[in-house]
Amino acid sequence: MVNLASSTYGSLALLVILLALQTIIAYSFDYSDALDKTLLFFEAQRSGKLPVDQRTKWRGDSGLRDGFDQGVNLVGGYYDAGDHVKFNLPMAFSVTMLAWGAIDFKAQMVSLNQMGHTLKAIKWGTDYFIKGHTQPNVLWAQVGDGVSDHYCWERAEDMTTSRTAYKLDPEHPGSDLAGETAAALAAASIAFKPYDSAYSNLLLVHAKQIFSFANRFRGFYDDSIGNAKQFYTSSGYSDELLWAATWLYRATNDEYFLKYVVDNSVSLGGTGWAVKEFSWDNKYAGVQVLLSKVLLDGAGGAYTSTLKQYQAKANYFTCACLQKNDGYNVPLTPGGLIYMREWNNLQYPASASFLLAVYSDYLTESKSVVTCPNSQLQPQELLNFAKSQADYILGKNPRSLSYVIGYGNNYPAHVHHRGSSIASISVLQSAVGCVQGFETWYKRSQANPNVIYGALVGGPNDKDEFSDDRSNYEQTEPTLSGTAPLIGLFARLHSLSGNSAGSYGKGLPKPSSPYNKPQAIPVEFLHSITNTWTVGKHTYYRHKVIIKNVSKKPITTLKLYFENLTGSLWGLSPTQEKKVYELPEWIKVLKPGSECTFVYVQGGAQAKILVQNYY
Repeated sequence: MVNLASSTYGSLALLVILLALQTIIAYSFDYSDALDKTLLFFEAQRSGKLPVDQRTKWRGDSGLRDGFDQGVNLVGGYYDAGDHVKFNLPMAFSVTMLAWGAIDFKAQMVSLNQMGHTLKAIKWGTDYFIKGHTQPNVLWAQVGDGVSDHYCWERAEDMTTSRTAYKLDPEHPGSDLAGETAAALAAASIAFKPYDSAYSNLLLVHAKQIFSFANRFRGFYDDSIGNAKQFYTSSGYSDELLWAATWLYRATNDEYFLKYVVDNSVSLGGTGWAVKEFSWDNKYAGVQVLLSKVLLDGAGGAYTSTLKQYQAKANYFTCACLQKNDGYNVPLTPGGLIYMREWNNLQYPASASFLLAVYSDYLTESKSVVTCPNSQLQPQELLNFAKSQADYILGKNPRSLSYVIGYGNNYPAHVHHRGSSIASISVLQSAVGCVQGFETWYKRSQANPNVIYGALVGGPNDKDEFSDDRSNYEQTEPTLSGTAPLIGLFARLHSLSGNSAGSYGKGLPKPSSPYNKPQAIPVEFLHSITNTWTVGKHTYYRHKVIIKNVSKKPITTLKLYFENLTGSLWGLSPTQEKKVYELPEWIKVLKPGSECTFVYVQGGAQAKILVQNYY
């Protein structure tokens, strides 16, 4: 006779344990894993001929004739977001941020064995910028047309839209875009200097020439390239001129560039603009923090008084972020997230947090503090706030949702991204047409067939609300410029003590279960789709999952709990518990670094896998 009360109690207890386990895992932040996945996003956004070591396997070669119709080779670079235009202004800012992370957080990246991947991500952009700098005063600035591109929903490998290239020259200036490109190349030259001095020197040559072009022939890039205006409108170019000169000073230590930012501090707004935003369009806060470093390092010399004015504005930005600016603060959501814009808001807390992390280190090195109207801020307080924003992004938020795709067990499944939302060309080898993409893939309710690891989506609204809908591009579309600052930020946060779990998960109640070891999960799961087919109106996918032992100890027992598994599974052994599987009988031990593979077939999104028990 079955004891129903006991059975029900046992089921409820298991449910409570699993829910608690899932909650704790959601708030156990492994910044090194987040960093690794974020770098994968840049591989997914590559245009051109992909390298043999490409890790994002669902992508293929694309844009192999970019620029050819205009007589220039513009193959390479990055697609901007969920579309296939190469917008150089946000692309260059993204490269600058990658390089800044590689410079200031070099030790952390090296210790995580991620410097190689980071330099490759930088070089994929800088090689493209060098190709586009065909003459001292000519800079190719965009490939593709945003309007025609948005009329089509197709993979990059199938592109049928315009690939017209647009350039800047003395008759068609663009000081904002050229200035940002010079900054990117100068920053990259510093990042590469310890590893490839010849390439570093080449980057610096181009950076100096492009800065001269930007400074001599002044104008808005979107006046010269009209169809960029509705996508990436520039609010001004003064900040980019100061930004480029500041990076060139850091790269060369040439007083000419320091004198430039001092002499032009008023006319270009460097000491006049007090801002609460740091982004692809507004670099003032970045300039002010970088020049504060010059002052804090004791290298101001005759320029000290002006550099103090720059630092006062850097402190304004800092105090505003930490809500210590006498009411003139950065807006926050109820959940504590910086909120600046309705579209792609997460780019702003990502960039601000990176900036606060580097400023925290500059202040620590010089034993300095930030003086706000109401109080003084210690360097650690800046880093704590940056961590709070990163943790919100990774899952410590009212929805317990990771906004970095592929990180954790709960993240958006309907990302507004063409390549991610259409079955890979390696699986579905026939071309997907412009209209067919909308009808068959864009409108489907199922999850994206390709996980675009590391992509930072636009994120929630001002009330912390989020709709996981492919058509909701304001919230579900990822961008280069939003994701790039996270790489340096995650590297810095990993170096904090107790980084693997963060400080948040430590205070949570833990269920009394011998299976509850969320801070030491010894395996990671690598998902991919290896086949797809349609029966009637239903589409099915063959999901392949690699289980990898990432611990330093062998695993002899591993029980996995599956959520949303609707199809058949091969390669694991079922247990007597519903939805729970274990390693197959022929695998007695999963040694450190070794892998086990299983597959399952079902329609729609991939199943969610939770570690229930291991030994």
